Amino acid sequence: MAHFCVNCGAPLALQTIEGRELEVCPKDGYVLWHDPKVAAAVVVETGVGIVLGRRAIEPGYGLWCLPGGFVDDDEDPAAAAVDEREEDIKEEVVTGRLLGVYHIAKATASSIIGIAYRGRLVDGESISAGPEMLEVAVFSPDELPQVAFPSHQAVLSAYLMSPAQQAGAELLNAAAAVQPASPPSPVREGPRPPRTR
Repeated sequence: MAHFCVNCGAPLALQTIEGRELEVCPKDGYVLWHDPKVAAAVVVETGVGIVLGRRAIEPGYGLWCLPGGFVDDDEDPAAAAVDEREEDIKEEVVTGRLLGVYHIAKATASSIIGIAYRGRLVDGESISAGPEMLEVAVFSPDELPQVAFPSHQAVLSAYLMSPAQQAGAELLNAAAAVQPASPPSPVREGPRPPRTR
């Protein structure tokens, strides 16, 4: 797909920068950087299991997933996690510690940086499906259904393997044990062009 410079409107041309093929304006040097999107998800615990929602939207229509969604540019990820889970399951949840940060590679779209938290349904609250869910339900950790996204499976695996589940201690960055780290960026050759939006 052809893109155009946001400054002057000229067609962008491919150029190698830091070992990557990127689109650059031949007139003013504007670079179209391919930055990841950020999403937040929550493993919501109850006294008897984990809350999942069955998606009413694509991708993954009809499949189960964690409450969550994309983070807006003016949001703190933890605050976005609160907003998304309350939208998805329509009840108050207390957010716990960070469970993990992971990278979700995409072939035809921007990659995603996923941030996962632990959360707990407030005592006495009941759940119901928000507008993006067909239904919500609580599942025992040993009877979880197949989930829509590999990243959600990685988060659930990290949660189930965490010391908090096995010995009562919180685990930070558990997803790093499930998702291999991305390779380091290539060595820079000269100054990096400014990242303008």
